[in-house]
Amino acid sequence: MDTRREASPIVCRHAANTAGRDFVVGDLHGCVDALRYLLREIVFDPACDRLFSVGDLIDRGRHSRQALALLDKPWFFPVLGNHEEALCLVAEGLMRQSAWNSLGGEWAQAVPEPVLQAYAARLRTLPLVRVVGSGSRRFNVLHAEFFGDDAALDAGDFSERVRQQMLWGRELALGGGVAQRQAGLSPTYCGHTPMQEVGRIGAQIFIDTGAFAATGKLTVVEALTSRTWSISVAQALFEGADQMSLP
Repeated sequence: MDTRREASPIVCRHAANTAGRDFVVGDLHGCVDALRYLLREIVFDPACDRLFSVGDLIDRGRHSRQALALLDKPWFFPVLGNHEEALCLVAEGLMRQSAWNSLGGEWAQAVPEPVLQAYAARLRTLPLVRVVGSGSRRFNVLHAEFFGDDAALDAGDFSERVRQQMLWGRELALGGGVAQRQAGLSPTYCGHTPMQEVGRIGAQIFIDTGAFAATGKLTVVEALTSRTWSISVAQALFEGADQMSLP
C-alpha cells in the first residue's frame, strides 16, 4: 500500500480573500528574478495579498533552490507540479536521476542527499488542487488538466490515471480533450503546457508562458480578472531584478 500518497493532501480549500487581492503565477521553473520584478510591478502586499502557483517551481531555470525557498513564504500557495513530483520520485528511489535530468533536474546533482530528502518531504505536503472562494467568486488552481465538475474536484477521489492527468496531461491544451467534460467546473488556473499568451480552453485558463525559454516569459494574473503581467528573465535582469528583494 502506498501510504505516502494516502498521507499527502489532495484538495486544499481557501476562503475568499476579503482583505486583499489574489494572484496566480505560471510555471516558475527557477525564474525567481522574473518573479521579483513582477511582484514589484503589481505592488504585491504580503500582509493581505496571496500568490497561488500552478506548480513546477523547479528545473530548467537558474534558481531552483531559491524557488523552493518560496515554500516558507506565508503568502505563497503552490500546488504540486510534475517537476516537483519528479524530485520526490528520485528522492524516494522510484525514478532515476538520469530521467529527471531530461526534465531539467541536473541542478540537483550538487544537492546533498539529506537536503534533497528534506525537499521531497516538504513537497509531499503540497496538494494537487487549491480551491479558493465559493459560488461565482470561486476559482481552482491545479497543474495540468482536469475533466469533471467542481463536485468531482472537491471530492478528491482521484484514480491514479486522473492523478497522472492532473500532473502530466495535455489533452485539452493540444486539442485532444473535450471541453464539454468540464461542464460545472469553475475557472481553473493551470500551467504545464507553455503558451505564447494566457488563454482559456474550456474551464481552464492556461498561464504558463515558458519563463525558462529564451523567447518565453513569466506571467502573473489577478484571479477572476483580465489583468495580466509578464516579463522575460532577460528583461527582468536588465531592470535590476537581481537586486530586488522578495516580500
